[in-house]
Parts: sequence; C-alpha cells; structure tokens
Amino acid sequence: MIVYISIGNSDDKLSQMEWGKFYRKVDLTIQGIRTAGGQIHGRWVSQSTDYWQNACWCVERPDHWQASLREELRIRATQFNQDSIAWAPAPETEFLSPPEP
Repeated sequence: MIVYISIGNSDDKLSQMEWGKFYRKVDLTIQGIRTAGGQIHGRWVSQSTDYWQNACWCVERPDHWQASLREELRIRATQFNQDSIAWAPAPETEFLSPPEP
C-alpha cells in the first residue's frame, strides 16, 4: 500500500535547529522501510524561504511493517512535542494516460 507521511512546523513550536533534528529523525525512521522490503517513491520539503516548514514522503511499505512504522512515528512526534504526524494511505492509484490525438 502507498502511504503519504507528512510533518510540519506551522505553529512554530520548533526552532530551526529542532525542526532540522525532527526532520532527520523522521527521515531515518522512514528510510528503515527499505530494510523491510519497502520503497520510498518521493520525499519533498518546503523551501527554506517559505513561511511554514513542511515535509512529505511517499512510501510503499509491506503490510507487516505498518504497525511498527506507525508506532515509531508516534514516538518521533512525542520526542519533538508535536501534536501529530499525518499518515495518509492511498489505497488506489489511477494512472492517467494522455488524451488520444
């Protein structure tokens, strides 16, 4: 299953240094899915000049690894005093082909 995982600092709870540490810890946690046979399809971050700091990952993870990844992300949120980390499953993917000429 494809899952989008997002973090942010739009409430400015974290200093720039804390945000960087939070991002790295979450990224390392997500990188761990590769050892379980999962894939990372993309990773995006807001620009440094944006008003809000955000990051998003698109991952395809093995079903047996879902519970442990979710728990590790909850721990990261707690470590950095965050209300939550977004977990958005995409149960279905539709591929759009170009229109016929």
